[in-house]
Amino acid sequence: MKPVSLTELLRTNPYPGRGIMLGRTEDGEHAAIAYFIMGRSENSRNRIFVEDGEGIRTQAFDESKLKDPSLIIYAPVRVLGRDTIVTNGDQTDTVCEGLCAGLSFEQTLRGRRYEPDGPNYTPRISGIVHLTEHSFSYELSILKSADGCPDSDHRFTFTYSPALAGEGHFLSTYMTDGNPLPSFEGEPKRVRVGNDLDRFTGELWESLNEENKVALFTRFIALRDGTYESRIVNKL
Repeated sequence: MKPVSLTELLRTNPYPGRGIMLGRTEDGEHAAIAYFIMGRSENSRNRIFVEDGEGIRTQAFDESKLKDPSLIIYAPVRVLGRDTIVTNGDQTDTVCEGLCAGLSFEQTLRGRRYEPDGPNYTPRISGIVHLTEHSFSYELSILKSADGCPDSDHRFTFTYSPALAGEGHFLSTYMTDGNPLPSFEGEPKRVRVGNDLDRFTGELWESLNEENKVALFTRFIALRDGTYESRIVNKL
């Protein structure tokens, strides 16, 4: 199956929740990263992305309206050497700590589960970009309940090595809107990746549902030296 348009996938989906896209630009010169968050409640929508060292963190836009920060305030992106970690929760720190202890990406997440927010049991989605001198690979992980049943954990890790020019893979927490929210199913979606960071960012932001979108982060990392450019778009 050929790569599809990520913007088309998102334009027809009112609520994919939180999403990670990792890939390689069409010219082969950059790793491409995107992470977005959406929200249905006032607490979830009361957030922005802010820079935090080489990564980012979520922050309440209006601190007086912040209710429960446990699942919405975290660092989605951290950089560890030549690795960039992207997740939808505090497992970012779990991955960083595990890598420092010599564990593999998959091993770092074995002690984590889906989020304790029944009846949705939101999946924990995570990704990592591994840069080498001349190329790179990336991995995506999803930890989810058994089709909404909290009695069983389903764990999947997908590795793409080496990354192919012009394509990436997309993983989200939910298939679409619903009550309860249906967890993502199947393999990450194979999508096309271009060369223009601003166009990539703009088209991705515009494709997200206007009512539910909250914030977007994108980054292109140059393979030749690890330098990067990032963009943050906040609705508030």
